[in-house]
Amino acid sequence: MPELPEVETVVVGLRPQITGAKLVSVSNSGKNLRYPLPDFSTLLQQSIQSVQRRAKYLLFHFENGQTLIWHLGMTGQFHVLRQDEAMAKHEHVTFMFTNDNTLRYRDTRRFGYAGLCHTNDLDQHPWFAKLGAEPLLDDFSGNYLHDTVKTRKTSIKQAIMDNHVVVGVGNIYASESLFRAGINPTQVANSLKPKQYALLVQHIKTVLAEAIEAGGSTISDFVKADGNPGYFAHSFKVYGRDKQPCLICKIPIEKVVLGSRASFFCPRCQPLK
Repeated sequence: MPELPEVETVVVGLRPQITGAKLVSVSNSGKNLRYPLPDFSTLLQQSIQSVQRRAKYLLFHFENGQTLIWHLGMTGQFHVLRQDEAMAKHEHVTFMFTNDNTLRYRDTRRFGYAGLCHTNDLDQHPWFAKLGAEPLLDDFSGNYLHDTVKTRKTSIKQAIMDNHVVVGVGNIYASESLFRAGINPTQVANSLKPKQYALLVQHIKTVLAEAIEAGGSTISDFVKADGNPGYFAHSFKVYGRDKQPCLICKIPIEKVVLGSRASFFCPRCQPLK
């Protein structure tokens, strides 16, 4: 599933191509995504003012004060193409603009979903009302993390993957951040010391920023808006490296399942304390 760096990469790729473009028509394949598609008619003849991200959602803000919300699900992709380009397999929604471009949504498994909301009401929307901090903003700090998990007895790995705590830190980025911070993923969330919370937050920010710079991580289906894969997978230190030597101490990387998700760590570099 695309995580925060992948969604941010898509937003960055789409922004210069469709900002300011006026939507003239919308067509679809007749197949629903995870949920039925919203009524796009109120967006016709409206220009896109900006494209942003909240958590793992893409936000298309239109000039009439409405926002189109889109989640990519497992295999969703957006592509900006010329109107005369042939339809590809699994293209389910096509947005046509006055600048001769189309924004096309492809989704092999159709787990993505979309919705409409008045822009001023986004914070109260059910998909956003209970979300935690954005990890790349200053609000996400060591003190914030400590205060948010101080009563939690789940693992720290599960805590930082909980969108009620912090958004967008998916399985890959949680494993990589914990490795850099030298924190065992199984350590109880409320048992960390203040310096560890601060260090972990620092590395979460760094890992996510590096992943965005690399265009995200392509494991199976993810591609950027230009159709190219993300390259952060080449920088993995522990994720997916079960039984391979640690790049620092050379002992084998181990795997443990936490909350039904595989976690990768080095038992020497990340000792359980």
